[in-house]
Amino acid sequence: MEVFWARGYSGASIAELTAEMGINSPSLYAAFSSKEALFREAVSLYLATATAGTLKALEGDLSTRDSVAAMLLAAAEGCTAPGKPKGCLIVLGAANGGPDTQAMQQHLSDCRKETPRRIRRRLERGVKEGELPDGLDLDGIAAYFSTIINGFSIEARDGATIDALHHIVGHAMLGWDALTAPRAGQ
Repeated sequence: MEVFWARGYSGASIAELTAEMGINSPSLYAAFSSKEALFREAVSLYLATATAGTLKALEGDLSTRDSVAAMLLAAAEGCTAPGKPKGCLIVLGAANGGPDTQAMQQHLSDCRKETPRRIRRRLERGVKEGELPDGLDLDGIAAYFSTIINGFSIEARDGATIDALHHIVGHAMLGWDALTAPRAGQ
């Protein structure tokens, strides 16, 4: 997982992957059948472990605003975790590539789409519970915060520290009141 996380799908060689796993190429192919299948397994493991706290922050009893802020903080921490590759495998793992990587690019695109869906569900819950007004652009708000998370990955890969990303979270949350204010005529 960490080889793909650090190098991306195209950049991770079979030699690097087998060396990291402590196996030879025939064993890798016997266990996973292909580099693509191994990548999909690595992505599943990443989602279950490295990013689990990010979207989990949207669950629980925090207010909608505090849930979104906790999600952003968790994402920032995940992108800058000590001893781990910087950034996010889901954002950076197959950002570029030729025709041979299109399936992996699509797989990661599908994974990334889960973030705004989960944010939207939390916003819907906030509306249902009367914490947020009806009529908000929930898709737009979800896309805004999802885009910030995706941006953390690039910033972290370029050397941003956890403090720098926390600073960005603070700025992002300054927009909360404007994004969630009742619209005129409602």
